[in-house]
Amino acid sequence: MNAGQLILVSAPSGAGKTSLVNAVLQTDSNLIVAVSHTTRTKRATEVDGVNYHFVSTRQFDTMVAAGEFLEHAQVFQHQYGTAQGQVDTLCAQGRDVVLEIDWQGADQVRQQRPDAISIFVLPPSIEVLRERLAERGQDSAESMQVRLAEAQLDLSQAPRYQYVIVNDDFNHAVIDLTAIIHASRLQTQIQLRENQAVKAILSAS
Repeated sequence: MNAGQLILVSAPSGAGKTSLVNAVLQTDSNLIVAVSHTTRTKRATEVDGVNYHFVSTRQFDTMVAAGEFLEHAQVFQHQYGTAQGQVDTLCAQGRDVVLEIDWQGADQVRQQRPDAISIFVLPPSIEVLRERLAERGQDSAESMQVRLAEAQLDLSQAPRYQYVIVNDDFNHAVIDLTAIIHASRLQTQIQLRENQAVKAILSAS
């Protein structure tokens, strides 16, 4: 079975990366999102094991000490991490695995997997980002200011990614994300590794 690839998707909070990824998942059966572990409190609309694996700080620290994370980072006073075993299992099944992670986690993954595809989702403007965060109604005024300040740092990392998507028109952004994922599967090294027809043609030339 062919090994799947890693697709890193990062964005400041409120840019819409999760909505974009979920939309692409509806049309791409080979794509799957790795469910991260986090120490933050579960929100009323979230499901453990679906949105995140919600664990205690002690459990998280134990996993870090055991080297179980492909990447982990602290974001907004909480810890987040992607389990190495989960990613390895999904890739071994031939699935392309999306990691919705911040830039710190993306840096860690790229050090180990330089072949990973990296995509950064931008809001059309800081003003729109502020409006989107306010509309969610999940943050206090103080928390909102923290998120906006963090967003500035996040945005400064965008030039280090291979691809940038501006999430102004949602449907267009979904098309952009889909196009990047499809194009990534057509990379020469992947075709030579996985496509028997391509290997046969090139070996005969």
